Amino acid sequence: MTQHTQFASGVATQALPSATVVLESRGLKKTYGRGEKSISVLADANLSLRQGEMVAIVAPSGAGKSTLLHLLAALDTPTSGTVYFATKAIGFLWQRHQLLPDFTAAENVAMPLLVRGENFASALGMARKWLAEVGLENRADHRAGELSGGEQQRVAIARALVTGPSVLLADEPTGDLDEQNAGAVFELLERLHRTHKLTSLIATHNLSLAARCDRILALEHGVLRTREAAATASGTPGGEAS
Repeated sequence: MTQHTQFASGVATQALPSATVVLESRGLKKTYGRGEKSISVLADANLSLRQGEMVAIVAPSGAGKSTLLHLLAALDTPTSGTVYFATKAIGFLWQRHQLLPDFTAAENVAMPLLVRGENFASALGMARKWLAEVGLENRADHRAGELSGGEQQRVAIARALVTGPSVLLADEPTGDLDEQNAGAVFELLERLHRTHKLTSLIATHNLSLAARCDRILALEHGVLRTREAAATASGTPGGEAS
């Protein structure tokens, strides 16, 4: 097998079993608190994400989707279990866009590049390129606080992809949007997924949008289970996991 760079947020670091698997979790558990007051959010989350897939994780709000994505992105540490990476190039799209309201759209998108040491002019140029990709080239110099909710989420998408990741983890990317904007943002994610040959994992409670992905996984009682798209789609726009 071709060796890849990998690192783990759990107990060990090992080569992934297949060159086509780019992200994998094994026995992932997350518990908050101790003793009788402890709360188990993830019990045994096992996931294999293959290159080029667009996979949805569905569950109602509060079921642990955000916790799972944070662990997969190494933004948090599991209580036990391991996360394996075939690449360190991972982009993260937050549930709430987390933009800096007093900075321009271009400056917000440039932030990840500036953090890793790129000069301001180069970072801003790349940010403007990505804003054009998401249809906001004319809003690059507007402050984030002046943008609509749908525009802010597009800025967040550009920021998640500006460093050129091969894997995108999206946490409820349409959760705060109305039906029309939610559909438009999801269509944008689908287009960027295809155009940039991404591997995407999208956490959502919107079953109609999840049904457009290659696979659906349901997070139930802290465990990931396969769920067929045809069986889970509600048949009406904006359908939610129950």
